Amino acid sequence: MISKLKEKIDLMRFFLCGKVPWTAGYCLYKANIISSVTASKTLDVSKLPEGFGYRIDERVIEYPWFFSRLESTAGNLLDAGSVLNFDFALSHEKLKNKKITIMTLAPEKNCFHHLGVSYVFGDLRETLFKDESFDFIASLSTIEHIGLDNSMLYAKEAVYKESSPELYLKAVKEFKRILKKGGKIYITVPYGKYKNYGWQQIFTHTMIEKVREAFEPSSFVETYFQYSPSGWINSNADVAKDCEYFNIHEEKKCSGDFAAAARAVACLEMAK
Repeated sequence: MISKLKEKIDLMRFFLCGKVPWTAGYCLYKANIISSVTASKTLDVSKLPEGFGYRIDERVIEYPWFFSRLESTAGNLLDAGSVLNFDFALSHEKLKNKKITIMTLAPEKNCFHHLGVSYVFGDLRETLFKDESFDFIASLSTIEHIGLDNSMLYAKEAVYKESSPELYLKAVKEFKRILKKGGKIYITVPYGKYKNYGWQQIFTHTMIEKVREAFEPSSFVETYFQYSPSGWINSNADVAKDCEYFNIHEEKKCSGDFAAAARAVACLEMAK
């Protein structure tokens, strides 16, 4: 009861203070909006409406993009990075007929064993899965962290305190090994002007091409979204190439456009 009251107060404060990202109430507001857009039957991600995802980070477009591209057929799905480990995601109609395995570095608070979800903890560059184990792989906002200092936010072990920014390609090759022939993988990364923050890096189009070369897909579809002062808009690789990431851990105070994190995101769909 007290926690619900606090949530209402935080949301009210968030609205009254101008919807400033990362202030009290932001995470709850973001979760509510993402739940809504993910469940929407009318949202067309190829033609985002005015004001879409206003002052919300890139998750608000990554989820609807993923579910718009994911096939409805049954099969084994690997969530490489644990971005689907939430009620609103796992309850999506396109996941109801799939056997889901979630792999990440360390256990998280959320656990959905009662839904039949399997959990595996370890390094995505060296998994224990057999060749061609999965029909689908989702790796949303994950590979930008691989090979970097994951001890800062995601795991305490010193072994994950790395500084090898090219090692994301090893994970991409591993994804290819464990994906079935004809299967599809869905990858998203923050996109724009390159910068290595130590715990993640921003992808350039050259890096996107390296992903493509490492995976050697039979088909490849790349989609770009960009943040504007009025919200998320459809974009392309060239227009978004100079976008700069807003890092709340360093900058503390939002810029004039109130971007919450990435100002552009690249979304890749590849078939083996």
